[in-house]
This record gives sequence, structure tokens and C-alpha cells, in this order.
Amino acid sequence: MTPEQMRDASLLELFSLEAEAQTQVLSSGLLALERNPTQADQLESCMRAAHSLKGAARIVGIDSGVSVAHVMEDCLVSAQEGRLLLRPEHIDALLQGTDLLMRIATPASAPQPSDIDAYVALMGQLLDPSSPSAPIAAPVMAELQLEAPRLQPTPPAPAIEALAEVSEPAPRKSKRTTEGGERVLRVTAERLNSLLDLSSKSLVETQRLKPHLATMQRLKRMQNNGLRALENLNVHLKEHALSLEALEALEDARRLLAESQQLLSEKNAELDEFAWQASQRAQVLYDTALACRMRPFADVLSGQVRMVRDLGRSLGKQVRLEIEGEKTQVDRDVLEKLEAPLTHLLRNAVDHGIETPQQRLLQGKPEEGLIRLRASHQAGLLVLELSDDGNGVDLEKVRRSIVERQLSPAETAAQLSEEELLTFLFLPGFSLRDTVTEVSGRGVGLDAVQHMVRQLRGAVVLEQTAGEGSRFHLEVPLTLSVVRSLVVEVGEEAYAFPLAHIERMCDLEPEDIVQVEGRQHFWHEGQHVGLVAASQLLNRPASQSSGETLKVVVIRERDAIYGVAVERFIGERTLVVLPLDERLGKVQDISAGALLDDGSVVLIVDVEDMLRSVDKLLNTGRLERIARHGNQAVEAARKRVLVVDDSLTVRELQRKLLLNRGYDVAVAVDGMDGWNALRSEDFDLLITDIDMPRMDGIELVTLLRRDNRLQSLPVMVVSYKDREEDRRRGLDAGADYYLAKASFHDDALLDAVVELIGGARA
Repeated sequence: MTPEQMRDASLLELFSLEAEAQTQVLSSGLLALERNPTQADQLESCMRAAHSLKGAARIVGIDSGVSVAHVMEDCLVSAQEGRLLLRPEHIDALLQGTDLLMRIATPASAPQPSDIDAYVALMGQLLDPSSPSAPIAAPVMAELQLEAPRLQPTPPAPAIEALAEVSEPAPRKSKRTTEGGERVLRVTAERLNSLLDLSSKSLVETQRLKPHLATMQRLKRMQNNGLRALENLNVHLKEHALSLEALEALEDARRLLAESQQLLSEKNAELDEFAWQASQRAQVLYDTALACRMRPFADVLSGQVRMVRDLGRSLGKQVRLEIEGEKTQVDRDVLEKLEAPLTHLLRNAVDHGIETPQQRLLQGKPEEGLIRLRASHQAGLLVLELSDDGNGVDLEKVRRSIVERQLSPAETAAQLSEEELLTFLFLPGFSLRDTVTEVSGRGVGLDAVQHMVRQLRGAVVLEQTAGEGSRFHLEVPLTLSVVRSLVVEVGEEAYAFPLAHIERMCDLEPEDIVQVEGRQHFWHEGQHVGLVAASQLLNRPASQSSGETLKVVVIRERDAIYGVAVERFIGERTLVVLPLDERLGKVQDISAGALLDDGSVVLIVDVEDMLRSVDKLLNTGRLERIARHGNQAVEAARKRVLVVDDSLTVRELQRKLLLNRGYDVAVAVDGMDGWNALRSEDFDLLITDIDMPRMDGIELVTLLRRDNRLQSLPVMVVSYKDREEDRRRGLDAGADYYLAKASFHDDALLDAVVELIGGARA
């Protein structure tokens, strides 16, 4: 690329950035002017935005942008000078010009020259109705894509779209500028994610000092007890005649113990201070990294006000959207995932909720309908309330629809409460529309909203008052990097269930479990809920209990609900999510990992996947009954496997897979650690990575084959390197089996282990 081409590319990128910012100013200003066409401040800001875009387009040589911005500026200047009163058709045309400018700034969606000519002609006729007829653009409303999830201008080109702003977006003249005295840098979203990941791991790692400090405190108490015991011994020995050498030896022991106790006390204090300082710094680092990802809630609303306005006009309704809490900070990933459900709810409110002006006047309401959206923080959650002053939900129509769709007998439907009736609106395919329109009636309704909100580990609730409107209450986490979970014990391992999917926790007595059609159930909120064992789903050893209550987690995803029996409730925790290595593929029933305060690993359950596993077990008839009594047989000796890998994710995944199959597993963090373990303990199999610090897998296998005691030990290499020369190198060093992590999955590893050493029992 020549210097001139580089310069042009840079200018086009900057023009796209400026167009993105200035069209947002135009959109919000024009919507305000529609309500009050003479607002001087809004006229001025819109005129300046159009003027700036005209100048920027001229600099980069985009004539179409100059033409569109010029006629828009003329219209706004005429309004400023009182020669023109902005009417709805002017606002429509100016909004259409705003969309054209954004398309012009986006090469992939640039308009045709005929579109530009038609728009200029349209604006000319609006500014001077007496001018000769010219080709007129199609009506603005006809161009609205009502099915699209978003109606604001198309975002910038992919190269720019991948950039995340560290501060508020503003008109920019360079890649580094100032805004309100604060410098603004553009950083890739991937780097922000990496920074947040590292800071979250740092935060968790500092928690591992707590158990170590507790051990040191216990050692200090033990040493103090030892000193007192020595003092007591000294008192008793004084009654006996001791040699001078014995007295001196006793005094030396007392002195050495006192000195070591003093040193331990000092180091404990230093460690305590270091742990506190480290945790504080890690928390500040995490909070700062998280703040870089946080965006104001207004970012997801840039096109919603416009969408509500345009949709209302297309349906012959007057609708206004009021927003509170635009500055509420939310993780940008959450914002992106909120856009679709919010758009659906807003469109639903305009189409189903708000009445026509004539209907509203007959009901004693203002002609203009009001939709209000509030955003706020509550207890680490983003709370959204979306309400309208429309008709509310016709409960009798819902009742009739339930019967017509054969979802419930008429006798039962007649007894349903308002809350129960509203839950049917969240069922897949449920719609109150008798005919399909461009806006609704296809049955893709609130179930999709609920599903998207649950994917965010959130919840949505509908309330309504007949004739006065509806209210949706949504709660989602402020960030997806942490998850509030219930940590439980299954097969002596910790697992976490996201709270968003938990209906309740309960203790079941043996008599609470009933058999229905050969399956175990219990009664929950008026219905039989299937009972399954977490140990079977997660391939953990089944626990044996005698007469104790059964700990059950009731989980729900959309219309599926089950009770999952666990061994113990450890408690609620806020966990920093550590994604599993993508190269390992999808791990069944598990979505991610995390570390507890003591540094131990906990796997976060993928509830949707787990429910699919339950359905699969039911369909194949392999769902096991939960044994409430029984004596545990004496176990035969289990075969031991040593896993050596410097990746925590890989190490823990392999360990759990092997444990689930009944093997006894030890782990080592690198080749040196593994070599020390091999020399000090007995194993039936070694599984090792190749690329590791201190000593790699090839060196480890080479040392093992040279050792008389270890040279016959079966060895499996599991590596990301999948080239033939890498495979040959591992086998030549003495490995018995070579498995590539790129194609790694549960069965491949376990089948290879069985092939090498057989089953788990000796």
C-alpha cells in the first residue's frame, strides 16, 4: 500500500467514526425537534452536525456525502431563521438523510447515485414546494425494515467495528484525542477481554493466600503450645539433679524455640499484610479493567427511540419513549445481548399495548401513548423496567387461546389465576394475534425474550393492569465475567449452578419421593417434578446415604424443570468465570470453570446442556434411580494415573474425566514436578504434555525410559502439536500413545487409557 493509499484509508476510517458520532447527534436532535420544532439548541446542534459532516465529506472526496449533508443543512438553517417550520414530513426526510449519510460512510452498504439524486430532489421540493416536479424518493416509511432488530444507521466497517472505546464516543479527529479533558484511546475488544481475564485470575489467585495464612497461624499456635510444654518440662526437671550439660541443652532448646516463634510471628504479620495489600491491588485492578468494558446503558438505545417513533407512525399511533438511567454502566457484552430482547419488548408495546389515538381518547387517555424504560443498579444487577400506559393484556383472550390451542382443558383454564395466565405468554409459539402482520403474529414472542434473558443468566417477569398497561421487569448481571452461583458437592467434587437457573433448593425426606410411571418424582408448586441424580449426569461416584434428607436443586430452563439431587450445599458464591480452552471443544454439561477462595477448582454447570442430557437419558431409558439406603462395598484398589500439564484447564479436565471413570489421579504442573512425583510414588500410567516450563514432556519421557524402576511404565502424550514430526518425536522418545488435543474429546482420552492399562480397578 502506497503512502497515499494509507492516508486515504486512514481518512476514510476517520470519516466513518465521525459519521457514526454525528448521525447519533442528528437522530436524537431530530426526534426532539419533532416534539418541539422551534428548540433553538437542538436546531443548532443538528445544523452543526450536518455542517461538520459536509466538511468532512468534502475533505475525503465523498461528493455524495457533501450533497446529502448540504441539503440537510439548508433545511435546518431555514428552520433556524424562521423561514420554515419543521413538520413531520421534514423530520421524516431529515432522518432518511441521516441514514443515507451513515450508509455513505460504510463502503459495504453505500447507496446508489440514483438514491442520492432522488433524496436531493425530495429535499428540494420540501424546501420549495413551488419548484418543478422532480423524481421523488419513495415514502420514508416504506423504507423502514420493521422486522429488523435495529433501525439505527448501519455500524462502521468491520475493521472499526472490532474496536472498543475506553471512554464515551465523541466526534474524533484522530485516534487519540481529548474529551472533557480526558484522553481517549481506541483498544481492541480482544485486548480488553484479555486484560479483564488476567485481572480476574489475579483476583482469584490472591484468595489462595488465605488458607496458607491460616495454616501458618495454626503452626504458630502449635509452636506456642510446644514452648509451654517445654516450660512445664523445665519445671518438673528442676526437682531432679541434672548435669550442667543437660541444663544447657534444655536452655538452648527453649531459646531456639522462642527465637523461631518470634520469627514466625513476624513473618506471619508480613504475610498477612502482603495478602491484604495483594487482594486490594487485585480488586482495584479488576475493577479498573471491568470499568474499561463498561458502557452507558444509552449505548443500546441509540436506535430504539427512532424505532418506536417510526413503528408508531407506520401503525397510525402516536407513541413516545421516555428513558431513565441512560448513564447506568453495563458490560458491553451484556449491552449487545440486551439489544434484541429490548427491541422485541418495545415493538410488542407499540403493536400490542398502545392503542390508536381514537381509542385512547374514548378511554379518557391522551392521544399520545407513553412507553417508559428505566435502568438502574441493584445488588450487582442491572434492573430494567419497561412499562406502557396501553390496554394491558386481555386475560380472557389469553384464556380462550389456551383452550383453543389445547394447552389446557376449559375447566382448568377457567380456574387459572392472572399470574398463571401470564406465564402462558412465554410459551414457544404462543401469540394473541389472529393474523400475521409485518410486526407480529408469527408466534416468535415472549419465549424468545425469556430465552435471550436467561442466556444472560437473568430473569424476566410480566405484570399488567387491565386498561392501564403492562410492565416487564428484567434483571441481568452487570457483567458476564462473574456469575452468582450455588456451589454444591457431587462425588466429593465442587460444581456451581448459576442462580439464574435455580427455582429453589430443598431437602427431601425419603417419603417425599414418589414413583410415577417408573420414574422418581416429588411434588413442587402443584406439579410432579422429575428427580435425577447429579452423580449420574456428571459421571461422579454415587453417594450412599442412610436415612438422611436428600439435597435437591430445582433447575429450570424455559419450560423444562427437574430436581437434581446433590450431596451437599456448599453455599452461594460470586465466581469469576474462567473460560475453558476453546481447543478442548464442548465439555458436556459444563460451561466454564472458576476458582473458590481456597484455590480449588469448581466447574460451572451448563444448565441447558444438562437438561438435554436428562432428556437423552429418559429417551434411552438409562435414567438411574437414586438409592436412599445401602452399604458401600469395600472398593478394590484403584489404578493410579499421573497427569502432567502446565495448563490448569487441561490438567483439571483430564483429572475429572479420569476420576469419573474410577481412576485415582495425581497431577503435576510441569515436567520437573512430574519427575519428582514419579520417583516418590507409584503409578500405573503417565499422561504428559510436551511444551512445559523447566522440563518438557520429551525430557520427562526420556528420563523415565532410562530409569530401571520406571522404564516399563505406560506413557501417553497429549499435545496441541499434531504434525507427523511431532508425533514421531514423542513416540521415539518412548511414549506408548500420542493424542492430539486439537481432536481431543472425552471418549478418545478414556478409550486410550483403557487400551493402555485397562479399567480403573486392579
